[in-house]
Amino acid sequence: MEVTLQITTRDIPHSDALEAHIREKATKLEKFYPHIMSCRTIVELPHKHHHQGRLFDVRIDMTVPGGELVINRVTNEDVYVAVRDAFNAAGRRLEDFARRQRGDTKIHTPVLHGKVVRLFNDEGYGFIETFDGQELYFHRENLAGHDFDRLNIGEEVQFLEDISSEGYQAKRVSTGKHHVPGSESN
Repeated sequence: MEVTLQITTRDIPHSDALEAHIREKATKLEKFYPHIMSCRTIVELPHKHHHQGRLFDVRIDMTVPGGELVINRVTNEDVYVAVRDAFNAAGRRLEDFARRQRGDTKIHTPVLHGKVVRLFNDEGYGFIETFDGQELYFHRENLAGHDFDRLNIGEEVQFLEDISSEGYQAKRVSTGKHHVPGSESN
């Protein structure tokens, strides 16, 4: 389907190169969602009285079946960067819209609980035992918001399980007060 494209420039001189750049970016939007009915792009240079860097504003209004998607006021001192950033945001918005239309939902990895069972401080890694007895490797770089050298054996942690070339390991490991499933006292 051919997208109806309208390009408006305000307070900047007409540029065939800029118009061609916008047309190219608008054509690529169909990869994200092929049912775009129209795309209106406004490029302007507001606030002409500022003495410091001039910021170009880009706004994109897209009409799609069942609604309108708006990318509002993406700014940059370079008009081509502002256009690129606005169309990148439009692509992400179209992907989200298409995902919602299909009924897809983003699946989040469940947060798991365990305790630190082995530490190798000099090498910067350790192992976490899950409550079902599985041991997972983790590296000091995967410890969120805590000093690896202050971590203790037996400390309870939360983490996400991830697969790597060496097998399963713990990522985004965090310490602190966590509610551990099945640890309620009666």
